[in-house]
Amino acid sequence: MKEKEIDNSKGISGWIDKRLPVFTFINHNLRDYPTPKNLNYFWNFGSLAGITLVIMIITGILLAMQYTANTEIAFDSVERIMRDVNNGWLLRYIHMNGASMFFIIVYIHMFRGLYYGSYKYPREILWMLGVVILLLMMATAFMGYVLPWGQMSFWGATVITNLFSAFPIIGDYIVTFLWGGFSVDNPTLTRFFVLHYLLPFAIVGVVALHLVALHQFGSNNPTGIDVKSEGDTIPFHPYYTVKDYLGLGVYLIVFAFLVFFAPNFLGHPDNYIPANPLQTPAHIVPEWYFLPFYAILRAVPDKLLGVLLMFAAVMVLFFLPWLDKHKIRSANFRPFYKQFYWLFFIDCIVLGWVGAMPAEGIYVLISRIATLYYFGFFLVIMPLLSKFEKTTELPSSISAAVISDKFDNKEPSTSESYVK
Repeated sequence: MKEKEIDNSKGISGWIDKRLPVFTFINHNLRDYPTPKNLNYFWNFGSLAGITLVIMIITGILLAMQYTANTEIAFDSVERIMRDVNNGWLLRYIHMNGASMFFIIVYIHMFRGLYYGSYKYPREILWMLGVVILLLMMATAFMGYVLPWGQMSFWGATVITNLFSAFPIIGDYIVTFLWGGFSVDNPTLTRFFVLHYLLPFAIVGVVALHLVALHQFGSNNPTGIDVKSEGDTIPFHPYYTVKDYLGLGVYLIVFAFLVFFAPNFLGHPDNYIPANPLQTPAHIVPEWYFLPFYAILRAVPDKLLGVLLMFAAVMVLFFLPWLDKHKIRSANFRPFYKQFYWLFFIDCIVLGWVGAMPAEGIYVLISRIATLYYFGFFLVIMPLLSKFEKTTELPSSISAAVISDKFDNKEPSTSESYVK
């Protein structure tokens, strides 16, 4: 009887929490969680990515209830969703543009990590899990792009899956397995639909591990220095929840603008033509978020080397914590790295541009130069800067950086003085 009174002393929530400490977990990880006090709005994009993932899963489940994964009627089933299903057009446009918004957010999130050194000790596994999420996103998005069974869907699937044939001995077996036969046909569409439905739940699992790794050592911050005292942190709620709400509001405005005013802006018009295996489009291109990697693929004339470079462009990100061994994390205090970083950012934009252009003339030369710098940034520039770059003076603590700007214009000095 006494135990019962203790359980009920805090109401239903206290009774539940005593047996399943879900409210304690939420309070510890979302409300009172100590967070560096100097995080800027670039730290909003992690939570925005999680919100977008939830939106994509919900709309995807609702669309799957109306979609038919059969080559004879897949295109018509999508048109039925658009025309006959109540609010089907809205669900499809949210899901379709949500994929683009998801990649925009994740790319910004990763570029922020590159700039502020969020991949360095002790957050190596956190970064690597993020790269795994990116790979799963790419696989999910590619398979989802095939489902409408339009011209670009069909020919995009044909071209991309055929790339695996470049691998000696096992290449043809991989292609046959992906197709479920000897051409892109109904078995291909069926297995792509199943995998497109299931992979987002795998992403959720990796995201959970990503969050566990994040909370193990806490968030990085714009100065790149570690938390040294309680004065360097503030509770996550209400300070950063309010900041996240503002970011979410701006994000939803942009998202809504795309959905209601420019739903096909980021898509390809050929995908509104039913798939025709007998008519090849004049210019086959993937979705915009694959274009930089597509440009790298086409930068070399050898098919196998192009495929290897395309995969290496993502896989090199796994080794980033060991390629950049500089003791200072943030580019704010690394003047040379900052310049090379912005050149790398521009280089990725250029790769995306030439990836949408025909693989001929000046575009091939530009793609080769951009590809050379892409890999040179990771494999040459980062290791060299790790050894020779001098840095500007770091603040003594996160609190000092918040209350003073005296560290903004210091002369370069050796980084050895700032070892923790």
